[in-house]
Amino acid sequence: MKNNKTFINLYRFIDVFILFFLIFDFGFTINDDYKPYKLVGFFAIVIILIAFNVMKSYQFKDKSSKKSVRLNITILLITLIAATSFIFYNNDYSIVQHTLKTKVVFEIGLFFYLLIRLSFLIKYIYKIYFNPAILFIGSFGIFSLIGAFFLMLPRVTTNGISFIDALFTSTSAICVTGLAVLDTANDFTQLGQTVIMVLIQIGGLGILTFTSFFAYFFKESSSFREGMYVKDFTASENLQDVFKMAVKIVLFTFGLEIIGAILIYTSIDEVTSVENKLFFSIFHSISAFCNAGFSTSSTSFYDPGLRFDYSLQWVIMVLIIFGGLGYNIVFNIVAYFKNFFVNLFHKKKKLQSVRVITLNSKLILVTTSILLVIGFVFFYFAESNYSLKEHTSTFGRITAAMFSSVTPRTAGFNTIDYTQVATPSLLFVILLMWIGASPASTGGGIKTSTFAIAILNIFATARGRKRIEINTREISSSTVNRAFAIICISLIVIGIAITLLLFFEPEKNLLEIAFECFSAYSTVGLSLNVTPTLCYSSKIVIIIVMFLGRIGMLNLLFGMLGEVEQKFYQYPQENILIN
Repeated sequence: MKNNKTFINLYRFIDVFILFFLIFDFGFTINDDYKPYKLVGFFAIVIILIAFNVMKSYQFKDKSSKKSVRLNITILLITLIAATSFIFYNNDYSIVQHTLKTKVVFEIGLFFYLLIRLSFLIKYIYKIYFNPAILFIGSFGIFSLIGAFFLMLPRVTTNGISFIDALFTSTSAICVTGLAVLDTANDFTQLGQTVIMVLIQIGGLGILTFTSFFAYFFKESSSFREGMYVKDFTASENLQDVFKMAVKIVLFTFGLEIIGAILIYTSIDEVTSVENKLFFSIFHSISAFCNAGFSTSSTSFYDPGLRFDYSLQWVIMVLIIFGGLGYNIVFNIVAYFKNFFVNLFHKKKKLQSVRVITLNSKLILVTTSILLVIGFVFFYFAESNYSLKEHTSTFGRITAAMFSSVTPRTAGFNTIDYTQVATPSLLFVILLMWIGASPASTGGGIKTSTFAIAILNIFATARGRKRIEINTREISSSTVNRAFAIICISLIVIGIAITLLLFFEPEKNLLEIAFECFSAYSTVGLSLNVTPTLCYSSKIVIIIVMFLGRIGMLNLLFGMLGEVEQKFYQYPQENILIN
């Protein structure tokens, strides 16, 4: 038993060593004379890891450990064979060229190896500690710090970066916000932009979704507690299919992002201002679907080469809407159309008529559609003599107005200069930002369902009804109470943030500060160019607001206060005067 513990500790030490070795390899530039030693180091690490995994297969007899060991050995062997084959078939290369080309193979292989090891580490944490809210919050906090350290590496930025700016950028990326204190296009190298892109993807999906994906894909066993947490995170109603849902989410996300990247690539074929079109397409597809708002263009889509590229903007809008709807809504719609077409073409084998589209899906779809239409109509007429004036064609004005309606709801891209937008339009944008996207999506805000329930509750109260009823369904009182709590907490947090920023930034006006705070809390990323000019204290406030907006203040309170014991008694009721 003691030997097993020593072996495990040594194994973990090697994992940490590999991580730091990769960080050094990615983040620092070394002289050509020392690069061959780095190649030798890669070979040595992979061979040592294979040896350790072979030893582990004899040390541990349980099936779960053996499966993970086989997977590790397979990845490491493929990496070693691929690197050796590359060197063998390219004898004319110099040692420096071999190092530069072959190390990419090692980096990819070791990255997947560490990713799987991280997945099993997180699964172990779920087994020994179970508090879904704290685990959810902690994962975002830890990855924000890790991302900040990565962004401080020399090769990531062009002119260096301070810790507070790195933490701000990392938090903005992991919380899929998009607010930036530095120019993503010019202040970060392509490696730095890749780090930001990875953080966006992790923040959009969540680390637990990746963990569950590997658990299911590699047939790894999972605990009941982990299943309960994944159920809560993915908004799944069936515990039995919760890990299948996680796999569907990952595959759906990557599939849609790949399609989006292809469509973006074809739409910017003639745009000369974009240099690396492939990277641009991948980056913006991920950023759009995750509702992040980060762009490798300094002025986002306000760039002259992109501002009038209407096909590109429609691709971005579709990605934003799909990402903002939520996975359960999208899958619910897919199930409905599947039943519809089966019944249409196979009349002899009709599926039973059941309630496929849930009340939750109907409410979110109707609310989203109404907000999109109202937003489009408002911007089309309110900005006709302002930001839409430069779009001469009718299709161009329609596209620009629709883009202005879609993007404030947590996406953060812009085709207009918001400093030149009329004040009524800015106030309407603040409202859209505050409402945000839908639950269990990549977007933020108080969520469309919360806003819809609040409006329905107003009408129900005005009619003297004690319950909210929609068709043949009644919305539970606990849902109404939760919606009311979310609205109140959001306004309190934003109000405190506005007060603090006005104290730290006395030279700035109220509208500018309010716009930034609403954008930060709702993880939108739209800005009146105030964020880059903020002082140290103000940046910390915005970091906290972005973090609270992504994780949800209510989740934080649940995690801190813990479970409340259910009471089986009720006190006498008494009315309180409201007006």
